[in-house]
Amino acid sequence: MPAYDFTAPRLHVAADLAAGVILPLDRAQANYLLNVLRRGPDDPVLVFNGRDGEWRAHLVQTGRKGADLHVAALTRAQTKPADLHYLFAPLKSARLDYLAQKAVEMGAGTIRPVITRYTQGDRINMDRLRANAVEAAEQCGILTIPDCPDPERLAPALAGLAAERLLVFCDEDAPVRDPVQALRAAGDPQDPPPLAVLVGPEGGFSEEERALIRARPNTVALSLGPRILRADTAAVAVLALVQAVLGDAR
Repeated sequence: MPAYDFTAPRLHVAADLAAGVILPLDRAQANYLLNVLRRGPDDPVLVFNGRDGEWRAHLVQTGRKGADLHVAALTRAQTKPADLHYLFAPLKSARLDYLAQKAVEMGAGTIRPVITRYTQGDRINMDRLRANAVEAAEQCGILTIPDCPDPERLAPALAGLAAERLLVFCDEDAPVRDPVQALRAAGDPQDPPPLAVLVGPEGGFSEEERALIRARPNTVALSLGPRILRADTAAVAVLALVQAVLGDAR
């Protein structure tokens, strides 16, 4: 038997899950399963709510456009949410969609927009951000939905990080050196600390913001190489590095 069913679609639901529960689908969910994915009666669907683990359900059509899911059996027990915080300056909508999806896929448990001096726009559609987080969670197989708190200014966002949480600061002015070595020097891979990653706006951080970040204890400034990366590219690069050295991919 394969360790994971890659053929059955996954759906995040709000309701409690247990054997025998019937989940009425809203019109969008029914349309997605019946018309987009072309699922038929009795086809399996995996459902999760972030509390009760993942369950196998089967589709029961209730009309021409409606359907229910009948929950049958537990497939995976509930896991703890990821403890990696991703802090970022908001981007334009299309690139923000990509960033949110990739941050979830790379294991971020908290996705926090941070307003900086050079942030291009401090307005962010949080409903859209959270919807992207849900969609990414459905697709990448995790059992919890990452927390997406409201935007916050840089100073209080930094102050809200626990002292023991290692902050990985993506700094284009940091010396270009081996990022793996820098991470290993900042945190013990055998007993890694809780982690946070901070990526700034396209205009970078102001000198005052840079000084504020560097003044925080338990912070490592990390270069991502000799080229200037777009913020959404930097997100994938730094999360891959952090997860490989100190995170759940090591």
